This record gives sequence, structure tokens and C-alpha cells, in this order.
Amino acid sequence: MSIPFGYLFGAAWLLWLVYWGVSAANVKQATRVESSLSRFGKYFLPLMVAAWMMIGAGTFAGTLLGERFVPALEWVAWLGFILTLAGLAFACWARAILGRNWSGVVQLKQDHELIVRGPYSIVRHPIYTGLLLAFLGSALAIGQWRALLATAIVAISFWRKLRLEERWMRELFGDRYLNYMRRVKALVPWVL
Repeated sequence: MSIPFGYLFGAAWLLWLVYWGVSAANVKQATRVESSLSRFGKYFLPLMVAAWMMIGAGTFAGTLLGERFVPALEWVAWLGFILTLAGLAFACWARAILGRNWSGVVQLKQDHELIVRGPYSIVRHPIYTGLLLAFLGSALAIGQWRALLATAIVAISFWRKLRLEERWMRELFGDRYLNYMRRVKALVPWVL
């Protein structure tokens, strides 16, 4: 990936991160929160490892993880950039629809609402879907096995997180959430 692509990807992810931080203000108070130790081991540590794998190209030089799985062509990098932007935009749309119900960790909120409109009518966890698409797009542009492995680590982390979220949502919303689960797939529309 050339230097200009690096700047484009960096800017896209940075803008997403700024939006994420700003939009985290003014959310509802939590009534139930997963423990810090559980969050660190299941989500934060894997995400840090994945980010390091995406960014740390020199670390993997001369290894299988540093080898390419796609050719280093400009159109491949552009396709990766488009997928990254689409994924980040989808995650932001989902975040905006959640409004004050959003949290970065598994928790239940005061007056928690079951949101099933917008991107939540397409997949139950559109933030994860969007971020996985963004990671996949970035991995495609990087073109090395390390980036695909990083995306797989993120996918496993999100899968573990959504399983706990769904258990808590079933406990809170009962049949309403079970019916929603029957209608709408978790991450990939009509598939998974």
C-alpha cells in the first residue's frame, strides 16, 4: 500500500474514532455492566493485538504473516478503501440510531430500549458488521496475511461479545428479543 493510501486509511479510521468518542457523551446510565477483567480479556486485549497486527508491518517482514494474499495493485487498495468507508459509515449509522442506548461495553441501560429500525432491521449487531467490513477492507488494502488474521481476531472477539449481549437482551426483553432473533441475522444479512 502506498503512502497516500496509508494517509487515507489513517484519516478514515481517525475520523471514525473521533466521532465515536464525541458520540459517547450523554448516554443513559448503566444498570448492569460486564466486569472489567472480563472485558479486557475478551475484547480489549484481542482488539489491541489486532490493531498492532494491522499497523505493525515491519514486525512481520520475512514471515508467512508478512506475505501477500492479494497482488499489490492500486485497484485492490481502492476496493479496500471503499469497503473500509462503507463499513465505518454503516457502524456510524447504527451508532446514531442507538442514540443514548449505546455503550462501548456490554451493559444494560436505564429504560433500555430494543432498537429494531434502521440498520438493526438488517442485522442485529450492525456496529460489529460495519467494523468487520471496515477491518476486511483495510486487510484487503494491506494485502498481507497478518491483516486477515487481525480481522479474524476481531471477528472472534465480536462474536464472544455479541453472545453475552444477546443473553442479556433475551433476559430483559424475553419473547420480543427471541422473535427479533428469528427475523434478523446477527452479523451478515440473511446468512449469519
